[in-house]
Amino acid sequence: MTLTSTRPETPPSEPPDLRPRELLRWAWRQLTSMRTALILLFLLALAAIPGSVVPQNGVDSLRASQWREQHKTLAPIYERLGLFDVYGSPWFAAIYLLLVVSLVGCILPRTMVYWRAARATPPPAPRRLTRLPEHRTFTTTVSPEDVLDRARRQLRRRRYRLAPQEEGTVAAERGYLREAGNLLFHVAVLVVIIGFGLGSLLGFKGGVIVVTGDGFSNQLSQYDDFTPGTIFKPSQLEPFSFTVHDFHVDFIKTGRSAGAAHKFYADLDVRKSSGSSSTRERISVNHPLTVDGTKVFLIGHGYAPHITVRDAEGNVAASGPAVFLPENESFTSFGVVKAFDAQPTAIGLEGEFYPTYAFSNTTGPFSAFPDDEDPALSMLVWRGKTGTDPGSNQSSVYALDKGDLTPLKTSKGVQQRIDLKRGQTVQLADGAGSVTFDGVSRFVRLQVSDRPGSGTALVGTVLALLGLLGSLFVRPRRVWVRVSDAGDGRTLVEAAGLDRSSGGDLSGELDDVVTGMQEST
Repeated sequence: MTLTSTRPETPPSEPPDLRPRELLRWAWRQLTSMRTALILLFLLALAAIPGSVVPQNGVDSLRASQWREQHKTLAPIYERLGLFDVYGSPWFAAIYLLLVVSLVGCILPRTMVYWRAARATPPPAPRRLTRLPEHRTFTTTVSPEDVLDRARRQLRRRRYRLAPQEEGTVAAERGYLREAGNLLFHVAVLVVIIGFGLGSLLGFKGGVIVVTGDGFSNQLSQYDDFTPGTIFKPSQLEPFSFTVHDFHVDFIKTGRSAGAAHKFYADLDVRKSSGSSSTRERISVNHPLTVDGTKVFLIGHGYAPHITVRDAEGNVAASGPAVFLPENESFTSFGVVKAFDAQPTAIGLEGEFYPTYAFSNTTGPFSAFPDDEDPALSMLVWRGKTGTDPGSNQSSVYALDKGDLTPLKTSKGVQQRIDLKRGQTVQLADGAGSVTFDGVSRFVRLQVSDRPGSGTALVGTVLALLGLLGSLFVRPRRVWVRVSDAGDGRTLVEAAGLDRSSGGDLSGELDDVVTGMQEST
């Protein structure tokens, strides 16, 4: 008979590869873990930073366009990364959706666990209560049954849930709402995210500049910039209109805050539909106009000088208010005037408006005060082919594309600059025409928006606050009382408590329970 020895197989040095189903289960657990949800929430906050630093097309398209002009090198890179439309970029949407999935996957299992824990009875008393951090022992002549009855009354008074009666023992627990607060907070975060998502899908945001005396109709063609939601249709715009009747602003004239706007508001004549009568409404900062769910916010203001341009034949080539956009706190403003139908050559003007003109030998002209106390214009003159197409290179009414234009030069061979006070007229070089500064109006910058999910987001914020308060201030605790015969007709009472959170004053509460049991009823 031959004996053969067998050696045990050497265990593999590496664990076996996960099968597809196991890999998916592992990935799901990682995605729905609390750590991943916190990381995604942090990434979402981090991803929103560029939206507050880089001008956004949906918030201020003009400023975004000016930023592109000033940063020729960075602008193409930012375009590829979607930094001019952060909240609509694919990478921001990916973080957003992953956070929603992570929160849902985290909330559902914890809800089931909490449901079972909330319905469970308090656990029985440990064998040795004296080993717990907080415990009390005393003897009394009161019978064990009376001591337990007193313990139950004291604990019910303090909103403890009692376990079914067990011989010689009382078990109680409270603080179930702490975990409910945690769950409510997570659900509230999900509600806030859904609220913002509804606004992005169903709402819209648009911007428009309206000169006092002019009107606005809530139609797509009337907006300077318009950002619709993913499934929003322009036909859903409410058919209201309004005329800017007047604008009022008060500037502080003395002290360290001199020049700052104390308050400003606009009076609008509003029509809710084409056939309805108008009503006078006043809007100011943080007090928007609301028409059938659509809100009109007053977000800025500025000046619109009235300029008349006549061509070489004396015909009016351009006339009316031209919006000049503020560049600083003193309302030095930049703007352009386009008279492309002038004969025999088109005329373009580009320059600055000074509400209160002043001059410095070091810095040149500037505005000494933001109010229009002594308005003046200083503009460079350009000319080009008559009929220059405004729909191609001249699409922006706030910028002058000089690709088809050349400087209009004086007899000295330098580009002509015209300086005008209110009421003055200046003749252009080479007999090209004249420019008149007729007066000044003000304009208001308005934001028109409809965010259907804003109420949902507000509810979510309130719920998040309530859940946070519950998770911070509700303290889960357990208290046990055990009685036994101490001999000589006396009863030995042992009471102990366990604080399942940190920072609670369980010692004082346990003393109150013991004192209540010792008092005669």
